[in-house]
Amino acid sequence: MISVHITRRKPDRRIMRFSIEGHANYANKGKDIVCAGVSAVSVGAVNSVEALAGVQLPASMKDGWLNSEVPEEAEASVDAKVQLLLESMVVMLDSIQQSYSRFVKIHEHYL
Repeated sequence: MISVHITRRKPDRRIMRFSIEGHANYANKGKDIVCAGVSAVSVGAVNSVEALAGVQLPASMKDGWLNSEVPEEAEASVDAKVQLLLESMVVMLDSIQQSYSRFVKIHEHYL
């Protein structure tokens, strides 16, 4: 199963970090559309934050694992772009979870 952990700041729901770990085991390696979808969405979001907001997310990636801390940007408009892109990632991951709930689970945590 793929576990997605989203950590938010309690007062404003700002995403502070996220991690994704595990394998869906929906199909054989190389044919697993669930793993491929989650990977495309999550890595695409990290790349989008860099390309569109100009913010490099400190991210660690290994086979079946992605972890990122989200820096708080001093400029409010840049931080808003970062958060919008990350919220879009959460929406896309939730769509995958709804279709493949036996293989993907999203957990939200508040600090």
